[in-house]
Amino acid sequence: MTSVDVREADKRVADTLAELRKKLATVSSTKAKPVVPQNQRTVTVAASEQVDKEMLPIPAPLAQIMPGGGLARGSVVAVDGARSVLVSIIAEITASGGYVAVIGLPHLSLHAVEEMGGDLAHVAVVSGQGDPGVFDPVEVAAVLLDGLDLVVVGLGGVSVPPSRARAVMARARAKGSTLMVTDGRWSGVQATLSAQVADYRHLPFRAAGHGRISGLSLSVQARGRGTRVTETRIDVVHADDRVRLVAARPVGAVAAPVTATGGLTIAHAN
Repeated sequence: MTSVDVREADKRVADTLAELRKKLATVSSTKAKPVVPQNQRTVTVAASEQVDKEMLPIPAPLAQIMPGGGLARGSVVAVDGARSVLVSIIAEITASGGYVAVIGLPHLSLHAVEEMGGDLAHVAVVSGQGDPGVFDPVEVAAVLLDGLDLVVVGLGGVSVPPSRARAVMARARAKGSTLMVTDGRWSGVQATLSAQVADYRHLPFRAAGHGRISGLSLSVQARGRGTRVTETRIDVVHADDRVRLVAARPVGAVAAPVTATGGLTIAHAN
């Protein structure tokens, strides 16, 4: 790449960030009061951080295993594995009126977000596909932390240097916006959430080993800094005209009737 190419690439990045700041100013001026779930709880963190943090709304089965009982504003959380967990969090926050940015994840299914009840009008997507080798998802995330409730950033398999990670984490704390990272390494995260597909449910008869997929089960683990791993099993089902995460049925329990839907296939994508 020549010096001219570098200057042009830098100008494109600067123009993109300027446009994001302009859009963010518009969103911030019209955004409703911060989204706080019912029965708000608090989480205790290091003395250098805010002590009583508001929680963002997330599906109840996930809140039960998250350190502190939920997704705290100003925190940084790593998420990996089955995408149903990430999609459900985006859906829950936007359905409650919050605003979410998704950066560097061009293949994340927005249709699955809608299937889970999310409001796509509250989701901003920055794919980064237009400038390979130039797009910096961390820089874009740092800008969007100023005013949004949740910023989700795909790191593209890279490891973010600790010094840079600390600077962005400090910005998240100051702005009260939650940063969620995936597809890479980020040192110093307050919590890690991972999920794997444990089983599929089929219609009309599971034991036959074939048939239409009516749902799936996830094995989900959560860990906070200095805490042990908490694990649960969650079912992804279609009920009340939307796809939901619910606490898994006991082994051997008879499944309630389920309406088959393409949303289940989309929501579980890894």
